Amino acid sequence: MTPFAIAGVQMHVSGLAENVTAMRHQIDVLMGIYPWVQMVLFSELAPFGPLPENAQSLPSATEESFQEAASRHGIWLIPGSMFERVGHEIYNTASVINPAGEVVGRYRKMFPFYPYEHGISPGLEFLVFDVPEVGRFGLSICYDAWFPETTRTLTAMGVEVLLRPVLTGTIERDVELAIARATAAMFQCYVFDINGLGAGGNGRSCVIDPAGTVLYQAAAESAMIPIEIDLDQVRRQREVGLRGLGQPLKSFRDRKVDFSVYRPESFESAYLRGLGPLAMPARGSRAGLRTADQTPASQDGSSPAPEPPPVAAYRKWVDVRQRRRRKLR
Repeated sequence: MTPFAIAGVQMHVSGLAENVTAMRHQIDVLMGIYPWVQMVLFSELAPFGPLPENAQSLPSATEESFQEAASRHGIWLIPGSMFERVGHEIYNTASVINPAGEVVGRYRKMFPFYPYEHGISPGLEFLVFDVPEVGRFGLSICYDAWFPETTRTLTAMGVEVLLRPVLTGTIERDVELAIARATAAMFQCYVFDINGLGAGGNGRSCVIDPAGTVLYQAAAESAMIPIEIDLDQVRRQREVGLRGLGQPLKSFRDRKVDFSVYRPESFESAYLRGLGPLAMPARGSRAGLRTADQTPASQDGSSPAPEPPPVAAYRKWVDVRQRRRRKLR
């Protein structure tokens, strides 16, 4: 058994005032009640809320205050994320602080929630760190998890625990919870999906084990979620399969298929290009709906409508590939 105790903190986040003082207080209370906790994780943008106007350069006095708290309690600390200003760019950045109070890395969110998170630049590098004699951890921020390539890369790098600070206050939180559970099962890792309250989200933080079992799910109220995990479960599941069944990491490793969709130089992406720009929906928009001359054939036997250009182009590309394959045979 390789035990390790992690606590997620789901707390109210103000969008108009700093939350750093409240976060430090939460850490003090948490460690007073649960002194056995070894790592603490807060939600996305917890220190200052979701306004980019609060962006600051890193390192900063705010980050140093969290370093002091981590050192004083002897814990690993991920204080959610903050907007980081680098020249004219703004990133959504999470710092990882070790028990000595040292920043061991910073992760910049790769997939800002466009078009709603307008003006935020995407990060380009993954962050993986090791807790000595315990295991390997990785960071993913909120919308990143909607792109399984991010978790696939992290787990291929050996990540066993996925730390995911979240800020979701919108109506698709139930979908995110399904994604979190599927992520844990597909990649056989622990997932700590920690949301905020108020300007920081609508709660329902959850912790999921490598078999896809929900160990705990909070309600929409303040919560401290201390859970001791066993990283040997990750290693066992990855070796013998989820509940003795599927071994998806090994199956992906041993695959024969080449996913050409990831090679734009050889993949015909007419369909994707035809989806239109990544933009805020307009009031009354009929984007994506069939026009009058694209309605399906009526029951009187009239001719079916022509396919939308992206679909037609994709079918043509498929036909060409099939003809080429027949010639090769």
